[in-house]
Amino acid sequence: MSAVAISDLRWRPDFVDTVADRIWRAFWKKDGHPLELLTGLVRQSLGPDAIPTALVAHEGDRFLGTVSVIACDEESRPQYTPWIAALWVEPEARQRGIGAALVEKAAEMAFATGAERLYLLAGAHRRAFYEARGWAILEEDVPKPGMFILTRSPV
Repeated sequence: MSAVAISDLRWRPDFVDTVADRIWRAFWKKDGHPLELLTGLVRQSLGPDAIPTALVAHEGDRFLGTVSVIACDEESRPQYTPWIAALWVEPEARQRGIGAALVEKAAEMAFATGAERLYLLAGAHRRAFYEARGWAILEEDVPKPGMFILTRSPV
């Protein structure tokens, strides 16, 4: 088995449909959004701008996970930008540090754009994961009870 690599989706566009599918299933399907909508949003990461960007973790051609850097992940807080969003690791690849590596790489990329703070939205069940990696609670119960906006500055 080859080593885990983290690539910009621009370098691995063959993963676009897989990234869209996983994010859709994890975060969008339950709200009735069509897969085609999410696929279009993921394709925006193939453009020339630093934001949005999607990263993929993979072993060769085997997809392991993804994370994105986007302008805004919470419509009620447009003043917060940029956001780390849509972290997903395949169930069989979890507990290997892939999620943490994806978030760290996304943060490095976002800070490289000149951002002084990053934001992310997480449920209570993921709060400890992010706090252990240097993220701090900025707001609680946004956009609904049990959700948190976390923030991080460069180390």
